[in-house]
Amino acid sequence: MRTELKPIDRNILAVVHQWLQDILAPGDTAIDATVGNGHDTLFLAQSVGKKGQVYGFDIQADALTTAQERLEEAGIATRVTLLNQGHEYLREALPQQAPATLKAIMFNLGYLPGHQAKDVITQPETTRRALEQAIDLLAPGGLITLVLYTGHPGGGEEAQAVIDWASTLDPRHYTVVRYELLNQKNHPPYAIGIAKR
Repeated sequence: MRTELKPIDRNILAVVHQWLQDILAPGDTAIDATVGNGHDTLFLAQSVGKKGQVYGFDIQADALTTAQERLEEAGIATRVTLLNQGHEYLREALPQQAPATLKAIMFNLGYLPGHQAKDVITQPETTRRALEQAIDLLAPGGLITLVLYTGHPGGGEEAQAVIDWASTLDPRHYTVVRYELLNQKNHPPYAIGIAKR
């Protein structure tokens, strides 16, 4: 019997969503550390189901307004708590004890797509602080995903800071993978996945 190979997906976000679909279950908790226009927030809210909970962080009120409208249109806004603050405040914003159901934390780094303020970007220092908290809060069996964009000023430095940090994680406790397109032009984004054992 011949086995067909599935085509490799060129859409990095689709790949990341597939990774998360494999580990998220109804009733889980998830974090969207960079809400943006709310696409990932919506995906997480759909994935955790009626009894699940999603926390979304963004420093731009416009982003949260767009995300709230998207969630309301889908009829699932009650599953999401949107917070107008940076992702470096993950620990403070969550309930005092991180739920054992916290299975996914998504980061989509860079600037808000379709927004005029392209100088408002995620920063290496605050992203690293967020990641250090995320790795502690994440439940065993959970996954942190990062989509890294290097085509804007500051993007390359932030991506390198993430790689430097992720490369130091103890392989006895974490598996770190990188998914990228090697033959694409114009600085295509790539993804990092960090699985906690």
